[in-house]
Amino acid sequence: MTPMLDIAFSDATAPAGGTIAILAPSGTAPAGLFAQVDAATGGALARAARAARFGFELAKTCVVLAPGAGYDRVILVGLGAMDSLCATQVERAGVAAARAVAQGGEQGTIVADSLTPGFAAHAALGAVLGSYRFDSYRTTPRKGEAGKLATVSVLAADPAAAQAAWQPLLAVARGVFLCRDLVSEPANMLRPPEFEQRILALRDLGVEVEVLDRDAMHKLGFGALLGVAQGSDAPPRTVIMRWNGGTQGEAPVAFVGKGVTFDSGGISIKPAAGMDEMKTDMGGAAAVVGTMAALAGRKARVNAVGVVGLVENMLSGNAQRPGDVVRTAAGQTVEVLNTDAEGRLVLADVLWYTQDRFKPRFMVNLATLTGAIVVSLGVERAGLFSNNDELAGHLSGTGEATGEKLWRMPLDAAYLELLRSDIADLKNIGGRPGGSITGAKFLECFVNEVPWAHLDIAGTVFSPRATSHAPKGATGFGVRLLDRLVSTHYEG
Repeated sequence: MTPMLDIAFSDATAPAGGTIAILAPSGTAPAGLFAQVDAATGGALARAARAARFGFELAKTCVVLAPGAGYDRVILVGLGAMDSLCATQVERAGVAAARAVAQGGEQGTIVADSLTPGFAAHAALGAVLGSYRFDSYRTTPRKGEAGKLATVSVLAADPAAAQAAWQPLLAVARGVFLCRDLVSEPANMLRPPEFEQRILALRDLGVEVEVLDRDAMHKLGFGALLGVAQGSDAPPRTVIMRWNGGTQGEAPVAFVGKGVTFDSGGISIKPAAGMDEMKTDMGGAAAVVGTMAALAGRKARVNAVGVVGLVENMLSGNAQRPGDVVRTAAGQTVEVLNTDAEGRLVLADVLWYTQDRFKPRFMVNLATLTGAIVVSLGVERAGLFSNNDELAGHLSGTGEATGEKLWRMPLDAAYLELLRSDIADLKNIGGRPGGSITGAKFLECFVNEVPWAHLDIAGTVFSPRATSHAPKGATGFGVRLLDRLVSTHYEG
């Protein structure tokens, strides 16, 4: 896994010098360590803030160069209004602080003495998430790029309490890093067997891992998933992860992920432009793996199951053809009219298997399923489709709280009529109108009335620019959302 920023919590005493970032709310005079450092520098910080008309708006920064008293740089970081502060806003400020501090080298200090211990821990989480950089395949540093932070000391009013609050958040950060790493890997480095090996490493956290190979899936009737995989020489896998942290015998919560490690489109081949981005078509599976790592890492008091279907969608003499008919594990037949609508075929078998074997309290699947959802919602929100209002409400509220936002889309019965085949039970596409909805409606046919939600994350799994919590590239979308969903609503 990409090395993580090392966080150390320390007493709130003024740092001797170097590069520091001071988190402070708007509308207040300098206080605490901010006041001490300002006094030590002859009032340079307050003067710089006034000159820049800096109002300590959320995640905004004001950099003061060589203000005196041995400081190389002091970065003022806004928290916004204190009376409306929440964990996600504090994380955003932590991200901004880490990005600014990184300009000064591998080490830095974040002053968070104005925050509660819990908020100080969330500032550290933001700093860690904002410091992520996937550069495993670079052989030389990029000219002009900021250094990579290695260590940050967070000065807190109660460092012991902040450290205690940090421990579960550290597990979540590791889950996010794992998810981002998986999504960032080139497709030639993360084919299904290698993905399987990455998941097996979760056994070190106490996660039970079981692997279904091609023969096992054939016996289970995974005709839809195996049809997608048949064009590749990389053998497919379904991997089951189980974390048993709840009451023995209690039904688990279940997370299901689409893991197409590269999607050429198959015979219905994609355009060449942008096809390199199809290495991210396993973002749903990556989010499930990251979530299971987070739950196990913080010893969540819940029974959880994660199931991912891992395939490559490639062209060959043995590739699935448009017009083929496959039989799913549920027994329903599907006419494959477009081999580029493959994710729903993978999920059809995995969803049915998950509900049939584990009888979960609910299922949430994540998938980079449709380009149509990007047309609908852009890159700010993922699409939410659900057969259960309570589950949908929990997900929507958690999305707002974490900043991994969702928007609920319709699932009217009329959309199913667009998926009726002339020669089979279903066809895998319903035409361009409502494409993300018909994709979700197809999946609903395989959940057997279990409370279920489908998150179409095609627009949120990979960002062309830095976001509030992530650098350009893989975002880790879904890990913080699902971990918070469990901790808020389903953990014993």
